[in-house]
Amino acid sequence: MQAGLKAIDQANDRAPSLVDSAYAALKQAIRESVFAPGYQASAGELALRLGVSRTPVHEAALRLQEEGLVRIVPKRGILICALAPDDLREIYEVLIAIEASAAELAARLPEAERLLMAQDLARETDAMARALDAGDLADWGRADEAFHRILVERCGNSRFIRIIQTVNDQSHRARMLTLRLRPRLPISTEEHRATIDAIRDGASEAAREAARQHRVRARDELLPLIESIGLRHL
Repeated sequence: MQAGLKAIDQANDRAPSLVDSAYAALKQAIRESVFAPGYQASAGELALRLGVSRTPVHEAALRLQEEGLVRIVPKRGILICALAPDDLREIYEVLIAIEASAAELAARLPEAERLLMAQDLARETDAMARALDAGDLADWGRADEAFHRILVERCGNSRFIRIIQTVNDQSHRARMLTLRLRPRLPISTEEHRATIDAIRDGASEAAREAARQHRVRARDELLPLIESIGLRHL
């Protein structure tokens, strides 16, 4: 009896890790467009491609559906959700509002925290510049994402993190899909440095405006570009 209960406990201990692994693998594949928007497959097919069993994939898909990354279609499988231009516009509205406030709060942190945060933000911005010089747009995108993640995660408002998480994965996928279409990537590093300088100096209003203008400029560049080439889904 005890041996049976122990086996059940061990199975229960293992199950969450399998689901978490499937969730992480599937999410990463969606974020990096290994599974492109509009791609549809059965749980079994996805399990085969990810090297896991079907049950963890199904459980992972339920979590991803809550985040808006997939849609489970009865009897047809799992559909990778696409983003329409209007979706992207709404995402940018969230990013503009939260990141502007995050930069303002970051500039009000105690000096030691501000300086450390500015140092870490500068590290990712330098990585962006190096990646751009090397022509490695994938690394550029990952460093850009890290900059914005640090800005929100360490500004001092934990609720910002929970709110923005729902759009971060979608915005990253849009970022990676459109990098080669955007002609003004070097400007992003300059705008990042303006935000960093304001945070380092404790200039809260300047930090807020620099972060806001950065996202506004990116939105106003990207959305007309998508419309001009007739791209209806990302």
